[in-house]
Amino acid sequence: MEAATDFTMWALFARATITVKLVMILLMAASVWCWAVIVDKIVQYRNARTEADIFDQQFWSGEPLDALFDQIGADPQGASQKIFAAGMLEWRRSHRQDGGLIAGATARIDRSMDVAIAKEAARLQKGLPVLATVGSTAPFVGLFGTVWGIMNAFIEIAEAQNTNLAVVAPGIAEALLATGLGLLAAIPAVIFYNKLSADSDRIIAGYEAFADEFATILSRQLDS
Repeated sequence: MEAATDFTMWALFARATITVKLVMILLMAASVWCWAVIVDKIVQYRNARTEADIFDQQFWSGEPLDALFDQIGADPQGASQKIFAAGMLEWRRSHRQDGGLIAGATARIDRSMDVAIAKEAARLQKGLPVLATVGSTAPFVGLFGTVWGIMNAFIEIAEAQNTNLAVVAPGIAEALLATGLGLLAAIPAVIFYNKLSADSDRIIAGYEAFADEFATILSRQLDS
């Protein structure tokens, strides 16, 4: 009596051809990379929201803006603080020695904060293209592994001249494992790419709203 064929994932991987094995290893590495990005971004976005809430309370506490700027310094750590510091630095640089303001101060302050927001947006969105790439390509990479595996399975069947299910099933199962790994990598990547992109957009929108409010305050002071 023949021993039962082992259909565990490790056994299917071990029996696969070298090409299919490489495809599987690539997909597993992509999946690990995606989860590393996902965890990193979840932590980063949570910290960004917390920092923004804390600074928002400081900003609207009634403390003079100059005193708040002196407190956090010209090179703070938080994203909201960096945007505020960029505006305040340009505000101070726009004052002449006699106390007057250099023309075009409002436009320069806006541009300074826009640059700071763009830098924070790039930092928030770093890594998201990895999720988009894996989500869109992993199923096709897995399909390539499946097609290659099935092709070799049919070659082996033809050479053995035996179409018994016990002979056909192992090769087909090994090939289909590649597609399964491709979907395993792609589905979480697509789901979290959409979620994290939306979270990033909300955080950036918050920065832009703060910059607009801050610019309005400075503009009011300029007009007075």
